[in-house]
Amino acid sequence: MKRSRFTEEQIIGILKEQEAGAKTLELCRKHGISCNRPLTAALCGGAS
Repeated sequence: MKRSRFTEEQIIGILKEQEAGAKTLELCRKHGISCNRPLTAALCGGAS
């Protein structure tokens, strides 16, 4: 299994930011997450 580059605590923090109303595209940019991946593409408003 591939190791995540984010710790569990970091992922939880990012998800809490999302729940607090932060825009997904801004969070992706802030944390260096690519919106080209299938999961995040849909969240970022791209085609699935």
